[in-house]
Amino acid sequence: QTVGTSKPPTQPMHPALLRTVRMASNACASRLRGFDVPTVWHEFTPLAQTTGAVNLGQGFPDWSAPDFVKAALHHAVDNNANQYTRSGGHMRLVQTLARIYSPLFARTIDPLTEVATCVGATEAIFACTQSLLNPGDEVVVFEPAFDIYGAQVQMAGGTCKFVPLRLQEDPSGQLTWTHDHAELEAAFGPRTRMLLINTPHNPTGKVFSLAELTAIAATVSKHPNVVVVCDEVYENLVYDGAVHTRFATLPGMFERTVTVSSAGKTFSVTGWKTGWTIGPSHLIKPIMLANQWVQFSVPTTLQEAVAEAFDEAAKPYKGHPDFFSWLREDYTRRRDLLAGALAAAGFGVALPKGGFFIVADTSKFAVPEKFLSETTAAAPVMTRDWAFCRYLAIEHGVAAIPPSAFYSPETKVLAKNMARFAFCKTDESLTAADQRLKIFAEKAAKQ
Repeated sequence: QTVGTSKPPTQPMHPALLRTVRMASNACASRLRGFDVPTVWHEFTPLAQTTGAVNLGQGFPDWSAPDFVKAALHHAVDNNANQYTRSGGHMRLVQTLARIYSPLFARTIDPLTEVATCVGATEAIFACTQSLLNPGDEVVVFEPAFDIYGAQVQMAGGTCKFVPLRLQEDPSGQLTWTHDHAELEAAFGPRTRMLLINTPHNPTGKVFSLAELTAIAATVSKHPNVVVVCDEVYENLVYDGAVHTRFATLPGMFERTVTVSSAGKTFSVTGWKTGWTIGPSHLIKPIMLANQWVQFSVPTTLQEAVAEAFDEAAKPYKGHPDFFSWLREDYTRRRDLLAGALAAAGFGVALPKGGFFIVADTSKFAVPEKFLSETTAAAPVMTRDWAFCRYLAIEHGVAAIPPSAFYSPETKVLAKNMARFAFCKTDESLTAADQRLKIFAEKAAKQ
């Protein structure tokens, strides 16, 4: 379909498919309540494909992995790393991770008892919730939050207590994400078992400061039964001199914290689904116990390849001291390209200090009533941000994600004037988006 033509018609669900969905819903355990409802991903990825929109929605790099990473996988296969490996983690990888993270944590990490590999960060967090939560436990989560968090807490029988981040102007007039510490304190109670924190943060790009994390750690210290799961998958993607502080390095927090990361974001191999957890043995042991009955072991070939990739990444790369230095510079350039395009088109931009998403303010733009008044399977109650993102994709050929998908029902209104754009895209994709946003802005100015 040509961009700018009328929107694709909404097709009713085939009766046979509808019966299948209803049967599946009835068969589901209560822990899967609501999971049969279409998600933002079910709607906007196909929407980008059917409209020909530039897809700045889903967060995965649309370029090839580095040559040394692909070569590492070839080497792993050729060297016959193809059979089951140790359940807690392939020896070469856990030893590599312990070597890398020990200086970052300012302590010696035991590769056998303080590291566990998982099927990506998503499964790592699943293992944390399954092994550390009991039914009725509460989990404190900052929102907007990656949508797997709530689902995984629910599957473990827990309940999320959300604390909102709010987009505000700082004293210099720059948009920044902040939270009210009193709201955080109020979210903790006698049933609180876990704090799930994500820094650098998806979708906002916020890098929690040392002062913020120190205050959060002080709150955790008041609740001796609380453990912390810190999702740090964007740990190597920080910009403008921002410092990524590892929560586990704060005084008294290593013994309370499981740190989660993965190879997917760092090496542009999100399909490899190879992640890990690092923490004290008394928290890593339950994760190992759960995972030996879930996947038994992460694919040996991929673990071997990731270990080699880390070794190669430490070497000089394209004129930089190492791969990670080059990666940060490359992502900074892509971020600035997209941020500039959005700002030129009239969006308000909260420049992210980490990750690879920009949440932009769309309040300047009117959304046509036909988009506000329609509903979809994933949005039975249409919100402004959802309508705006459909409008932008269908009429103007740029696909973004409505951030209300990352909020709880009570606070979705905070996202009404926002859209999330991914800059982990090729120059060609970002340039095409820039051109289409210029046309969008010109048409918007005439309305």
